[in-house]
Amino acid sequence: MKLTIIGSGAMAIALADGLSSNYKIEFIARDEKKLKDISKIFNASYKILGDNDITDKNIILCVKPNALEAVCEELNGSARAVYSILAGTTLKELKSNISSRYTIRAMPNVAAAFGASATALTGDEVIKDDAIDIFSKVGESIWLNSEKELDIATAIAGSGPAYLSLVAEALMDGGVKQGLKRSDSMRFVQVLFGGFAPLIASNHPALIKDSVMSPAGTTASGYASLEEGRVRDSFMKAVESAFKVTQK
Repeated sequence: MKLTIIGSGAMAIALADGLSSNYKIEFIARDEKKLKDISKIFNASYKILGDNDITDKNIILCVKPNALEAVCEELNGSARAVYSILAGTTLKELKSNISSRYTIRAMPNVAAAFGASATALTGDEVIKDDAIDIFSKVGESIWLNSEKELDIATAIAGSGPAYLSLVAEALMDGGVKQGLKRSDSMRFVQVLFGGFAPLIASNHPALIKDSVMSPAGTTASGYASLEEGRVRDSFMKAVESAFKVTQK
């Protein structure tokens, strides 16, 4: 299958990183110099955006949501399938702007470049299997039954790398504050996150916490400080706030 990626930003490149070994890739975007560079990286063909024929193509739409209308004005014909990663852009909006037999909303994250994205999917169930297969090449795909569920998932899976980056940076800074060299503190956090992935994949987070927290121990003291700072509440509110943005 040939996939046409419309866009050349960070997510377009992250997806191409994961997909190019399994699919033939074509790029469509405005920046010719950037297109030339990324086409060499992925051994891909490219076209400059402007009066492009998308008839029967399988499109991955990777543009900014506010650019949807302007970009789609440059597209002609009717695609076979459109897989849109535009946050907060409904199936109805997509179908009114770009002609396609089938339409899917997808929400991957930047870990797609390493084959480790968590991608939420919803849309026309006729191509559910195709959608799952494509995005499983860049991580794990989870099909959801409604757009509301996808928008909630966007606030977790899509925005999550930014939240976890905040946690990582805070832990690094905490180590430095107490006397660790910056490089050592950074390395400990990197290894910590790598080791946490298999833990959370097979255990409820409460069980992981309980297995580490000894009575009156170091973890209990640190955890109590986090609770005093209402960290759990702040993260829950972050998900709520991000979800609300998708509903505007």
